[in-house]
Amino acid sequence: MTQKIVMKVQMNCQKCQTKALTVAAEANGVNFVGLEGAEKDKVVVIGDGVDAASLATTMRKKVGHTDIISVAEVKKGN
Repeated sequence: MTQKIVMKVQMNCQKCQTKALTVAAEANGVNFVGLEGAEKDKVVVIGDGVDAASLATTMRKKVGHTDIISVAEVKKGN
């Protein structure tokens, strides 16, 4: 099951954004990582079987305060 996870992460500088993307990319099953939002404060992760709770915990430990905004299944169009 491919899912899209959107998390709001407290990032104060460019280095923090890079670290957040790196931490998210290291998680098992991740296919895509990107930034969203006007202030580039939302990390978007798309992948198969990604554990949103453990990813958020890891982000809190290594980057800063993290809130899970949404977890949704990605449906592939025909």
